Amino acid sequence: MLPYKIATLLYCFNARDEVLLLERAQEPNRGLWSPCGGKLHTDDGESPYACACREAHEEIGLPLQPNDLHLTGLVSEHGYQGNAHWLMFLFEVRPKLKSLPPAHTEGRFGFFPRPALNDLKLPQTDREIIWPWFWQYRGGFFAAHCRCHPDGCNAWTLEEAHVAR
Repeated sequence: MLPYKIATLLYCFNARDEVLLLERAQEPNRGLWSPCGGKLHTDDGESPYACACREAHEEIGLPLQPNDLHLTGLVSEHGYQGNAHWLMFLFEVRPKLKSLPPAHTEGRFGFFPRPALNDLKLPQTDREIIWPWFWQYRGGFFAAHCRCHPDGCNAWTLEEAHVAR
């Protein structure tokens, strides 16, 4: 039986609408570029919004309140890399970043315009579905489920989606 892990991902942008990504120095996704974020402190009963605010402060030095966040997506992954099931809350951070955060134990940061994502080393599930749906439903909301298979083929289901009004 695989453990269930709960995490938040932070989609941060600068004034030029370039997205902040972290080249991860640790697993999961070591060596790949993805949004910053982290696991909920479930033993403390931490909420996804509190986790996102804590991670923003810890990883990029940005103090946030829950109303600085827009819940843009909810992604569940069944059997990711055969190690765990994941439930991920995807938040777009409303305040624009003014500078690149310094590198730390989690990895190094970079700002990227949207077209540059095509040339980056991204996690497979991000490249396949999460980024396209993030852009399609940005400002709205989507919920998706992925059944990850050991052979690397993933079966995605879009469970709910709303475009921004």
